[in-house]
Amino acid sequence: MQSGSRTEPCLFVIIGVTGDLARRKLFPALFQLMEDGLLSARCRILGVARDDRMTDERLRALARAALKGFGPKTKVRRWCASVLHYQTIAETTAIGYRELAGRIAQLDRLHGLGGNCVLYLALPPSAVEPTIEALGAAGLVRGRGFTRLVIEKPFGHDLASARRMNALAHRHFGEAQIYRIDHYLGKESVQNLLAFRFGNALFESAWNRDHIASVAITVAEELGVEGRARYYEQSGALRDMVQNHLTQLLTLTAMEPPAAFNADSIRFEKVKVLKSVAPIRNNVVIFGQYGPGREGRKRVPGYRQEPGVPARSMTETFVAMRLAIDNWRWQGVPFYLTTGKRLARRVTEITIDFRSPPVALFRSVHGCATHANSLVITLQPNEGFDLSFEVKSPGEQFTLQTQHMDFRYAEMFGRDLASGYDTLLVDVVQGDQTLFVHADETEAAWRLYTPLIGKVRPVHSYAAGGSGPAERARLMKSAAHGAARR
Repeated sequence: MQSGSRTEPCLFVIIGVTGDLARRKLFPALFQLMEDGLLSARCRILGVARDDRMTDERLRALARAALKGFGPKTKVRRWCASVLHYQTIAETTAIGYRELAGRIAQLDRLHGLGGNCVLYLALPPSAVEPTIEALGAAGLVRGRGFTRLVIEKPFGHDLASARRMNALAHRHFGEAQIYRIDHYLGKESVQNLLAFRFGNALFESAWNRDHIASVAITVAEELGVEGRARYYEQSGALRDMVQNHLTQLLTLTAMEPPAAFNADSIRFEKVKVLKSVAPIRNNVVIFGQYGPGREGRKRVPGYRQEPGVPARSMTETFVAMRLAIDNWRWQGVPFYLTTGKRLARRVTEITIDFRSPPVALFRSVHGCATHANSLVITLQPNEGFDLSFEVKSPGEQFTLQTQHMDFRYAEMFGRDLASGYDTLLVDVVQGDQTLFVHADETEAAWRLYTPLIGKVRPVHSYAAGGSGPAERARLMKSAAHGAARR
């Protein structure tokens, strides 16, 4: 989150470079950051994968296709030719990683990178632990400059595996070298949540159980599994979204003011929130799975009809749950977490429903009903804030009407916000861990959700393109006002 400072040159080693993540996110982010001068022009990228048919030039062609529309063709071609290199590695063999270490050293000397290296694991979950072990065995941990390891979520698949992964990573890397990346935390609107809360006494003074009736955090997706059935069958929505993205938003929404704006202080407060969450009972969790339905005018298949999904799969594509945070600030305030695929619209938002006025001042006025104030923080798309409030309608009859004040980043600043990866990649090079997930956080989150994993539970069907299972309604009574308002 440090801004305005120039970064040191370094080598980005992307292990798993032929995968979807590099094409869709990493190449565009690195290209834009170097073009904007936020990363040193001397930075270089070494792509690593098992494909022995891939070469430097083929990788550059792949990157040029990924960067179509990100700049003039000549500029993109020049960038790819000067920045991108490729190294084949077979499985996780010692010889292959020694050869990788040699190639890293060669590029470092050739481009004067000062020994600075970012090892980015763009890998499926099953490959992460053996790769960390191989990197450590090959001596790719400490050099003349900095060495930093970037791990994509999921960080384990339950509490035991998260502990095992953390222990393995700590055998070879210090926690200060490890950057567990959740791209939601890099979004400008997520960072602004901290500024909104702690920079405005108006809201922070009301950010407690005395004034707030409920909090609803929603991450809804229009798309289905999109060819990721093999991964999704092993994860489901609970592991894929709730344990990381939604839980991170929960901690940022509910945390106490940190002592300082740095990684350790913020992490300490986030972990305190997780430790204050009451054990989650089965009767406050709804699981769902999308069936056939419509996406606009197009018919779409149900989850069990997706390629690679077993015909009797009970994997959840939807989760809604109610949490209780037992501390002085939030005791008695329900927190609703909801996520699902193939829903009516794509949105990530935090809805704060305030308590109704304690005095029924207008009860004696016929037809004059009051509604509680509501604050909606939209993280995607169309990032911004909406605040509802009551006003008297014009005319002789005394009636109240709900109006809204809104703020939109695009309208105010006249440009699209950077992706989360842009922000986070700069932070990795600068050594700023504020927006990354600490080992303590991963284990504290898994401690909450592991009891829900592996149990036989009902998975309710819902039509693709709808709002989720009907059973969700019983959890959401306290949040109904915020949803109806929209």
